Amino acid sequence: MKVHYSPSPAATNTLSTEALRDHFLIGDLFHPGEISSHYTDLDRMIIGAAVPKAAPLYLPTAKETGTSFFLERREIGILNIGAPGVIRVGGVVHELGSLDCLYIGLGEKEVSFENGSTGQAQFFYVSTPAHAKHPTAVVRSSALKTDPIGDQAKANRRRINRLIHADGIKSCQLVMGFTEFEAGSVWNTMPPHTHSRRTEIYLYFDLNDNIVVHLLGEPSKTRHLIVRDREAVLSPSWSIHCGAGTGNYRFLWAMGGDNQTFSDMDPAPLADLR
Repeated sequence: MKVHYSPSPAATNTLSTEALRDHFLIGDLFHPGEISSHYTDLDRMIIGAAVPKAAPLYLPTAKETGTSFFLERREIGILNIGAPGVIRVGGVVHELGSLDCLYIGLGEKEVSFENGSTGQAQFFYVSTPAHAKHPTAVVRSSALKTDPIGDQAKANRRRINRLIHADGIKSCQLVMGFTEFEAGSVWNTMPPHTHSRRTEIYLYFDLNDNIVVHLLGEPSKTRHLIVRDREAVLSPSWSIHCGAGTGNYRFLWAMGGDNQTFSDMDPAPLADLR
């Protein structure tokens, strides 16, 4: 498990392109037949990916968590962004199609990832510390009835699909979902915001050969990253997080921190951006 430490706002303003990418961008996540795991100091969130082949893959036991098994004091949300696959939780089988989401609460000792019979399942997961157990639950992409929002003239026509949240799958602190853009729309989270009480992590996917120019940093001192398909961006509570692609795409968003209030944001007006 790789550990990521975040620089301060002042230090971020001095970083080179490579140093900025080292601190805020996590790529090279998806490897056939392997499970990856990255521990961040941002609200102690862990992200990773599992790409099972012939043999099942298991959540790792790592000294970084300070526990005897991964979910002893944690909860986890998993989104399948590939072909159908299977996740076993304590012997119970959960079949996940493309864009299906599984939540697993703390205390589950054995969690395994398996490939389906056709194509390649690709599971991305986000884990946060937890203090109480909530039941394992699934959200099917076929059940999502999200109305589009945004304006085609402003290139931000999109659907925000909330999966793990106060009015959906219950959790201790994890909030997770994904946003998908209509053809011709490319801007996400603009005007931007920060939320000083929560960390947010993005995984950009279904970009194909497109890229996203992701903006981060303090509103008055913005920086940028060039992000490609299936790369994740870490967003500290003091940083904006928004971007524009060269084509439409999807991105998973996940938050952990003091609350689960989706609207708890500190706006960063366009006039203040530099």
